[in-house]
Amino acid sequence: MRLSERMKAVHGVGVEPTNQKADPSEEVDDAPAFVPPVTPPSAPPASPLSSLKAPPVAPTVDALAGLKARAAEALFARMGSRFSDSSVSEEELRVTARDELSAVIDEEQVPLSPEERRRLIREIADEVMGYGPIQRMLEDPSITEIMVNRFDQIYVERNGHLSLTDGKFSSDDHLRKVIERIVSKVGRRIDESSPLVDARLEDGSRVNAIIPPLAVNGPSLTIRKFSHVPITVQNLIQWGSLTPEMAELLSACVRARLNIIVSGGTGTGKTTMLNVVSSFIPENDRIVTIEDAVELQLQQQHVVRLESRPANIEGKGAIGIRELLRNSLRMRPDRIIVGEVRGGESLDMLQAMNTGHDGSLSTVHANSPRDAIARLETLVLMAGMDLPLRAIREQIASAVDLIIQLTRMRDGSRRVTHVTEVQGMEGEVVTLQDAFLFDYSAGMDQQGRFLGKPIATGVRPRFLDRFEELGIHVSPNVFATPSGPMGRR
Repeated sequence: MRLSERMKAVHGVGVEPTNQKADPSEEVDDAPAFVPPVTPPSAPPASPLSSLKAPPVAPTVDALAGLKARAAEALFARMGSRFSDSSVSEEELRVTARDELSAVIDEEQVPLSPEERRRLIREIADEVMGYGPIQRMLEDPSITEIMVNRFDQIYVERNGHLSLTDGKFSSDDHLRKVIERIVSKVGRRIDESSPLVDARLEDGSRVNAIIPPLAVNGPSLTIRKFSHVPITVQNLIQWGSLTPEMAELLSACVRARLNIIVSGGTGTGKTTMLNVVSSFIPENDRIVTIEDAVELQLQQQHVVRLESRPANIEGKGAIGIRELLRNSLRMRPDRIIVGEVRGGESLDMLQAMNTGHDGSLSTVHANSPRDAIARLETLVLMAGMDLPLRAIREQIASAVDLIIQLTRMRDGSRRVTHVTEVQGMEGEVVTLQDAFLFDYSAGMDQQGRFLGKPIATGVRPRFLDRFEELGIHVSPNVFATPSGPMGRR
């Protein structure tokens, strides 16, 4: 971002200083002072007590908009070209900016408490170096999602529950500049000709932004945060998303090179589950990941990460998931991981699974394993190939071995509700068999949290024979259930 643009973004922050004067003894230089509300002329006569002088009130940070603007301008004057110096890291620049801001505020000689001083420096640094009012939210590990509906309405998600925050941008233009700052760092653009964009932050968090004319109420920004510390299978077991028996089965399925689809609705944790499942891939396997915006956090070393590219300002140069998937077949992959299939690339993925690239993984938006099959059928039809429905279903039945279904419960928790084997075809129907199902019969506790957990159906999957051929052993207790086998779906 150009220096002038940063300065414009900063000057738009804060409240307008009032023109009314407080007690002269309370004035500090030309900074706006705090003034009690004035009773309108039409109001009833004030009490005699109202004529008494109010005790002195220290100026709060929110009342120092003028000081913010002067401090930001002085900061740019002091640092100059260092803001655009590529040899200086972001962290070094932030530390230097804080030191310079501290000196600027000392020169202003404004009486501020230590807390007000820290807050003022932090807010100006966030405007100049960070992402304004959402910078604190990005640094809060308890927040998993940030949703900016408009410049003055910001929601966050904590523990699966949404809440409105008191944070806000100063204007639509302020929010727009923060969005441009985010997308420009990953080589994307957003303007009237391209008013929506998917991008990512430096830490891998996923960003979606949309501006007018598509966004009627002004620019909108949604950020899906990812943990800085990779989530492990033990974390999912601790949170109740998985059971140890399911984890043992999934580990065996990955090592046996079964093709796995992670299915679920929006915000159910599909990417997190894909990261955890991929952790079972052996270190010596060559992995190629393909995504719209890089989100996966694979721990293996032998990984090639591919990311799609949107069209340039002339509408040319777009490289989609489908082209990347086709190209990956020439890269000698042992495993192909597609972040999400949402179009014609599903046909190429199924063909890859059927032609020697076993052990591939992907995600799809669907509400049940049966819906996932139907969704894949629809996506294959989007490839533009005039294929009969039975041929598509046969491709799916022979390519996909296992479906992991995730559901977001009413209590905000995310649980695996199905682990389902794709067994083949019976007539015109793809046959599914559940190995694990979520038990809702345990009810909920006093805090409204589900007490149930996934339990084995008692049916041994057909792919166990493949495990034995490869020397992969699964404990018989994995499929044990006190309630006996549950029927085929």
